[in-house]
Amino acid sequence: MIDQVLDNVARYRMFAPGDRVGVAVSGGPDSVCLLHLLMELRSHWDLRLTVLHLDHQLRGEASRADAEFVAKLAASFGLPFVLERANPAGANDNLEQAARNARRSFFHRMIGSGHLTKVATGHTLSDQAETVLLRLLRGSGSAGLAGILPVTREGLVRPLIGVDRGQVESWLGARGIGWQNDETNLSRHFLRNRIRLDLLPLLRDSYNPRLDRNLAQLADVLREEDELLRNLAGGLAESASRGGPSLILTTAALTSPHRALARRLVRQAISEVRGDLRQIEFEHVEAILKMAESQEGHARLIVPGVDVMRSFGWIRFAPPGLDSVTSRVQIASLKIPGDTVLPEDRVRVRTRITNGCGYNVGEEQPAHWDRLDWETLDPHLQLRYWLPGDHYQPIGASGPEKLKQMFQSRRIPLWDRRFWPIIESSQGIVWSRQFGPSARNQATPATKIVLEVAELDNSPNMRNQIPAGLRL
Repeated sequence: MIDQVLDNVARYRMFAPGDRVGVAVSGGPDSVCLLHLLMELRSHWDLRLTVLHLDHQLRGEASRADAEFVAKLAASFGLPFVLERANPAGANDNLEQAARNARRSFFHRMIGSGHLTKVATGHTLSDQAETVLLRLLRGSGSAGLAGILPVTREGLVRPLIGVDRGQVESWLGARGIGWQNDETNLSRHFLRNRIRLDLLPLLRDSYNPRLDRNLAQLADVLREEDELLRNLAGGLAESASRGGPSLILTTAALTSPHRALARRLVRQAISEVRGDLRQIEFEHVEAILKMAESQEGHARLIVPGVDVMRSFGWIRFAPPGLDSVTSRVQIASLKIPGDTVLPEDRVRVRTRITNGCGYNVGEEQPAHWDRLDWETLDPHLQLRYWLPGDHYQPIGASGPEKLKQMFQSRRIPLWDRRFWPIIESSQGIVWSRQFGPSARNQATPATKIVLEVAELDNSPNMRNQIPAGLRL
């Protein structure tokens, strides 16, 4: 078994020389075995070990006994011991999930603090088989069926992932090493326990005695194929842009690649916006892809935790309620010169006064400054968001045009329109984002005093954000 562990560590590059490794020890056979093995093998990588124990406080005196057992075990090896207590029973989540989240949070905090570089957990091949079968029953895709990762990006490692539970108990028994038994592992209240105690034995006895190893091998294959898909999909993410808490993809990114890559991109976009993929089903992903494949237009779909909207050639993934956080009826007196900000900092407009000297027709204008003739303006200007019915005559137009029609002709997505800034006077609109000054108020070669207007690019809904890319 020691050779198997050495092979696993080498294959997945679990340790680097000098790693400070926290060993997660619950007191059960797997984690006790892991600690003893790493004590024997630590000189291979010059590891500095610390024992970690999370007391879930779910079993009263038995939980306290487990913590004391692990503390004594750590002391017997002369290792530092870190104990943390949690109470997952009070969480809104199901108990098993809440307990896992508590452990994960504990381990990540220990790594994030800088005290540790890795945390090793006692997951075995048997745990892998149970996980794959559990996720298969729940309808997981290839990413879920990849099971328990041998190494995670956060720094969790599983040296026993190629060793089954029977090997662990035989190894401990041959050395006279004891452990703590958790009676909740025998409770059929939990689905994982029913799979371990009932379903897997039935399938082994009736269909395939090598089922556990076959399921673990399936996880290996799917994990590697999953990694390949991730790398292939990486290039597609170049079309993604961030708009505050939302993420925007082109419809081409979801329709031109193989459907497997498109599904990957949708799932990753959802994960980026809401933080995880819980409750996201196959049907949700397919509905989004169908939206991307439809004829140009506007559409909307709410999936758990994400508001998905299509407009023209883009699809936006956003937290629910993002567009309704701020009322569009917001007005501020335009500061001249200076910056004017509308509520929640969605729009910031800067103005300055210059003279008209050196202005020539056809001359290239500054990249982001629009020029208005100050003498044609009402001095009491206001900045506000666009509202339905707004219209004015931009430079080059033969007459007044509604902003809604201008949005359509310029293919402005729906989410960009909601907080579209305009400047108006008592005579009407004198400037708007992208469409510029009104024809009546534009600066000309004869203009003596110029009002220059620029919008600072800090609006969370603007589509011209620097592409952030997806962490695929």
